[in-house]
Amino acid sequence: MTDKAAPRENKMGTMPMHRLLLNMTLPMIAAMLVSALYNVVDSIFVARIVDPGQTGSAGTAALVAVGMAFPFQTLLIAFAAGTGVGLNSLLSKSLGEKDFETVNKAAANGIFCYFAGFLVFFTAGIFLPEILIRSQGGSGLSLIYGTQYLRIVYMCSFGILTQFCFERLLQSTGLTLYSMITQMTGAVINIILDPILIFGLFGLPELKVAGAAIATVTGQIIAGAMSVYLNRRKNHEITLSFKNFRPDKKIIGRIYVVGLPSIIMQSIGSVMTYSMNKILVSLDAAAVAVFTVYFKLQSFFFMPLFGLNNGLIPILAFNYGAKHRSRMIQVIKISLIYALGFMIIGFSLFELIPEPLLRIFDTKDPSLIRIGVPALRIIAFHYLIAWFCIIAGSVFQALGNGVYSLVVSVARQLVVLIPAAFILAKIGGLDLIWWCFPIAEFMSFAVSLFFYIKIYRNIISKVPDL
Repeated sequence: MTDKAAPRENKMGTMPMHRLLLNMTLPMIAAMLVSALYNVVDSIFVARIVDPGQTGSAGTAALVAVGMAFPFQTLLIAFAAGTGVGLNSLLSKSLGEKDFETVNKAAANGIFCYFAGFLVFFTAGIFLPEILIRSQGGSGLSLIYGTQYLRIVYMCSFGILTQFCFERLLQSTGLTLYSMITQMTGAVINIILDPILIFGLFGLPELKVAGAAIATVTGQIIAGAMSVYLNRRKNHEITLSFKNFRPDKKIIGRIYVVGLPSIIMQSIGSVMTYSMNKILVSLDAAAVAVFTVYFKLQSFFFMPLFGLNNGLIPILAFNYGAKHRSRMIQVIKISLIYALGFMIIGFSLFELIPEPLLRIFDTKDPSLIRIGVPALRIIAFHYLIAWFCIIAGSVFQALGNGVYSLVVSVARQLVVLIPAAFILAKIGGLDLIWWCFPIAEFMSFAVSLFFYIKIYRNIISKVPDL
């Protein structure tokens, strides 16, 4: 890269906090909402797939296939997002300390980590997709569709990995508007290409579920290329150079001290989804489709929260490095209020209009409504608790205590949720199994509160207020 101007005082240490949080998070929340939209649109089109000559609903089979690919797609996202959390935290803290040598080394080593990850997922995409879908009980159309989808997503993972990497470089320096542009561009491209490739419009072949996968990775590749370009042109606080580059074990270690717990935490979500799919398919295959639809719908409420987190983490890490305790406390309080608002909206919609939400996914299969309406109303209760747990987890990560988030996630999803789902399925089948989500979230709240009080006493309260 070319030489850059001397860095100016970063807005994360000077701008009024409420304005700063909105400035940092609104672009990412907007981008996350568009991402949530394309996730839902993707499934809406997939649910309308018709496969002549096949018995049963091809749309439901397609939803089941996407649902069975989801745990392994989540592993890819877990690596990308977790590495980004560690990289973002190190970059923001180093910027707050004005340690620009570490900033530049962290950026270069972060790119190296993402490239190494791509090689792993590309290899997995060649050999593992059919095995992974079959292991959840996938068969017939769901096995064919799921294998196609997962293979394409893994072998073209360089797009999403590039996108995550360079968007985190933008976010760590406060350039969230450009991050929003790349995310929204990728999402819009995906939405446009979905019906064209799935149904074979404008003379193109009808690719069905494979078309959905190709639309997804195409959007990611273009968004990744844009994020690289915007970093080169607009990011004046990070200087990238790979001349005589060698991986720095110390820097990579610092990235993954924070990032690895986040990767494991999100990977645990993959284990949870995989296990739930196996339990649900033993009760009714359509229940897997309902579970998939739930994940698509809930993204409208959780994605903005994740956008809020993406703004909170660099702000908190920067002011921790700059020793501004009052700004740290202020941004946490404001984030908690916004998080509660998002979750109340989600709870209200799931309770009041579950059937219209489900009918968006028109699979011509009445079991989607029969199973889905009570499921959404029961699962919605965990929204009333989740807001605190999510913000607390971001606080832990920003302050270098990502292991607390890991403990909460393990306890919630493996120690409580899956055993509760198994027991409730045995006792009451589909009538009771969905209560495993509120039960697990209540436990998560108790543990998160304990850790938050501990981190406040041991770290936040001891930060000087310069």
